[in-house]
Amino acid sequence: MRDDDTTTPAANLTMRAPRAGREAADAAHKPAPRRKAAIRASNESHLLACAEAVFAERGFEGASTALIAERAGLPKANLHYYFPTKLALYWRVLDDVFEEWNAAADTFDASDDPVQAIGGYVRAKMALSRRRPLGSKVWANEIISGAAHMQDILLERVKPWMETRVTLIERWVEEGLLAPVDPKTLLFMIWATTQHYADFEAQIRALAGKRALSAAGFEASTEEVVRMILRASGARSPQA
Repeated sequence: MRDDDTTTPAANLTMRAPRAGREAADAAHKPAPRRKAAIRASNESHLLACAEAVFAERGFEGASTALIAERAGLPKANLHYYFPTKLALYWRVLDDVFEEWNAAADTFDASDDPVQAIGGYVRAKMALSRRRPLGSKVWANEIISGAAHMQDILLERVKPWMETRVTLIERWVEEGLLAPVDPKTLLFMIWATTQHYADFEAQIRALAGKRALSAAGFEASTEEVVRMILRASGARSPQA
């Protein structure tokens, strides 16, 4: 009996070996869930970048999924695997732009000093205009066209965000850290000025007589915009 007890596990291992080998081989041919998620994220990112470019050039009505797929170098069916309709893709681009702009406003939460909060916000928005001008143009074109496709974003996300900043700016005014400015007008001025460097980039290049602002030139423009907005709003630090 002891002989049977000692040999049975070995025999079982021998019997299981081929099956285990087959399972390992099958697993090797299947992408791991994490790898599949990374592939999907990479493909979506590529499609969104191409869609952003086409929407910036042609607007929503002039763009098509065929043009976007061609720009991406993919069959149209592949695009629809990730985004079933042009509208779904358009919403995703607008949502992505808003999320980046929303993140730029973290300076309002990070500091109770209006000089740091407003100055940091202006710098972040200027940096986005330099890094992602096409996204700003897609947003601007949609607003100019009547914002028919983004009322939900404006009413359910942008407006609540703005109201929290209005409350904060009003408190700074009451504390004497800002001049008696209208909070919404101040925010509109920041948006208009910073996004001008993306939406009217061609005009800036033409009037400056350059192909594009250099990194140093853009940095200088950014700091000038910061100084002008801080002076216009009368911002001062609590320590001062």
